[in-house]
Amino acid sequence: MKPQDILIPKSSSSLWIFGYGSLVWKPDFKYKQSTVGYIRGYKRRFWHGDNFHRGNDELPGRVVTLIPEDDASTWGVAFEVKGDQVEPALDYLNMREAVCGGYITEMVTFHPKEGGPSVLALLYIATADNPLYLGPAAPEEIGARIAVCEGRTGHNLEYLLRLAAFMRTRCPHVDDQHLFAVEAAALAVVSYLLEAQ
Repeated sequence: MKPQDILIPKSSSSLWIFGYGSLVWKPDFKYKQSTVGYIRGYKRRFWHGDNFHRGNDELPGRVVTLIPEDDASTWGVAFEVKGDQVEPALDYLNMREAVCGGYITEMVTFHPKEGGPSVLALLYIATADNPLYLGPAAPEEIGARIAVCEGRTGHNLEYLLRLAAFMRTRCPHVDDQHLFAVEAAALAVVSYLLEAQ
């Protein structure tokens, strides 16, 4: 689904938005409430290129997208926007995620960590047909790229470290092996570069 095709039901002035990358620490839009939880059927991977926020045209950074996998789940944060918050949030996210990032949207079922009813949530996802999609690579290769990339929003390493910190503090029971392997690889590269100076 393209972002411009998002329809908010007339009977509801509320929308949930699921974040699994930078949105978990930097939503930058107004919302009524947020809650930690997960979606099923997707795994998080650093397989998407970023030539705006965390890289450039010559050296795209690597950011996360979701890859369909039946037995997988991905943890993150769902944000509820209500009433007059909905349109500005969608305008902002469509620019941030779709125009600058090449993401499309899907609706998914979000399950709160603390229990309670599941909700339908909007999700931004980059697919393999996106020109910025980089695809799979070894954690060492991904980490090496992340260690040296920087874009208009900041260093690619910051993106990685903040996401890893979120998982450790808000979802300590979840072992996100891909995320932590990429983090270890990136930090090894940074350590090597610092020692070489």
